[in-house]
Amino acid sequence: MARMVVDPITRIEGHLRIEAVVENGTITDAYSAGTMVRGFEKILKGRDPRDAWAFTERACGVCTTVHALASVRTVEDALGITVPRNAELIRNLMFCTQYVQDHVVHFYHLHALDWVDVVSSLSADPQKTAQIATSISSWPKSSPKYFAAVQQKLKAFVESGQLGIFANGYWGNPSYKLPPEVNLLAVTHYLEALEWQKEIVKIHTIFGGKNPHPNYLVGGVPCSINPDEVNAINMDRLNYVGSLISGAIAFVEQVYLPDLLAIAGFYKDWAAIGGGLKNYLAYGDLPTRGYGQPDYFKFARGAILDRNLNEVYPVDGHNSGEIKEYIEHSWYSYSSGESSGLHPFDGETEFNYTGPKPPYDQLNVEAKYSWLKTPRWKDHPMEVGPLARLLVSYAKGSTEVKDVVNEALGQLGVPITALFSTLGRTAARGLETRLVVHWMKGFYDDLITQIKSGEVSTFSRDKWEPSTWPATAQGVGLTEAPRGALAHWIKIKDGKIDNYQLVVPSTWNASPRDPKGQRSAYEASLIGTHLANPEQPLEILRTIHSFDPCIACAVHLYDPEGKHLHQISVY
Repeated sequence: MARMVVDPITRIEGHLRIEAVVENGTITDAYSAGTMVRGFEKILKGRDPRDAWAFTERACGVCTTVHALASVRTVEDALGITVPRNAELIRNLMFCTQYVQDHVVHFYHLHALDWVDVVSSLSADPQKTAQIATSISSWPKSSPKYFAAVQQKLKAFVESGQLGIFANGYWGNPSYKLPPEVNLLAVTHYLEALEWQKEIVKIHTIFGGKNPHPNYLVGGVPCSINPDEVNAINMDRLNYVGSLISGAIAFVEQVYLPDLLAIAGFYKDWAAIGGGLKNYLAYGDLPTRGYGQPDYFKFARGAILDRNLNEVYPVDGHNSGEIKEYIEHSWYSYSSGESSGLHPFDGETEFNYTGPKPPYDQLNVEAKYSWLKTPRWKDHPMEVGPLARLLVSYAKGSTEVKDVVNEALGQLGVPITALFSTLGRTAARGLETRLVVHWMKGFYDDLITQIKSGEVSTFSRDKWEPSTWPATAQGVGLTEAPRGALAHWIKIKDGKIDNYQLVVPSTWNASPRDPKGQRSAYEASLIGTHLANPEQPLEILRTIHSFDPCIACAVHLYDPEGKHLHQISVY
């Protein structure tokens, strides 16, 4: 028995450490540790609640708008504020924009290289790549000459003695299964996606002034609509939004989804690997009749236990008996004791670091080993994210979701149980992107109809002034970040923030064990995974990256005695 350390196992931001116990090449236990402290809860105390969104939005440089959305909803819930329909539609458009951009970036730039061998594409036949491309999509950039030009760029990297943005991968690992021509197709679209993704986020700058941290506003949105005014959201800007949405639909339908299904067809064995937890949680979002009516959300709200799709349990963020955070294995302290769980309304953020000083060999997993708290829904560990969202909506009978899911499963020739896996998690992200990009067009059309009817209001001043607020109030804002269920809780006293708590998707998925010894999603998903080459833990990367964690970029491996074995940087 040996313990493998992968630290950090990252491709974006934040720091995540995975320690896996390996016996005869198979993972028998795993520990997930967040190795960076944040503390936004402390920063917010005593501030004006209407300013909270601007701080919490900076909790992440990737999941940007959803933190602001959760924050303004938290304050609106506490004070009983209802936003105008136009504001709800614009918020939905901002939400959808982030999803489409984020999911495409995740697939190509953060996860595809776990499945795609870049170096193999150098031996591809561009003519055959073009034949494959035209057989699965009508995307215009699919000529042999085009693919040959991309291949020449890659060869130039290699001949110059470096791979540029593709350096330091596990190229040549026997776990890669794609033929060279499919690898060339995927690498080509990797480069195209880099260019495309910067266009779609212009919708954030139109409605929110900037990206990645667009502006929000308690009571509505911070932009005015006037079809004839140059300094407002006019028809010129609205028409541009429409063209960006049309371009996004084309890219998702003709590039992302065909690539996803083509690659998945070579990795069907991964439909039985990495399933982990059997419980799924989704707060739901994209209101069609106002945020106060979750039964009419595009993404449904609910919880599934033991993969039973015949029953979906209701979820209530206000109910103190449902969501609790534990700290027995986290570097925090509670005044009520280490083994107690606190609902976020009563949450405490008191640091209590008792771990080793970096650099260290191994975590003391019998004690505290993470900066992440451990949330539970009715004391159940829950997986959150695209898979959870699709499953909850599917189980609640959403016709749109069921049609998209069943069509994809039919194309791959796999049952719905295949979704309970690493491959299913990756596929779910693509399928919901297809849903979201078309819902986005619907919200845009609804907004145009509103404006044409003369309705241009985007903000409600009702209860905006603190003089109208009660002495004390509390509220919760629920939403769905691309990576899963996100919620903020607030307590307001005498016009100021008295307590503020964030429970983010990575807290649900990447947290340490709870007082009952139950693993969270990351830890559970690795159990039973076989490693073909311990010095190239590609299998660990595939499963953890299928959750799309916000993490950094260097992997270090150690033997059980702490001796350094191997280091590799990954994208």
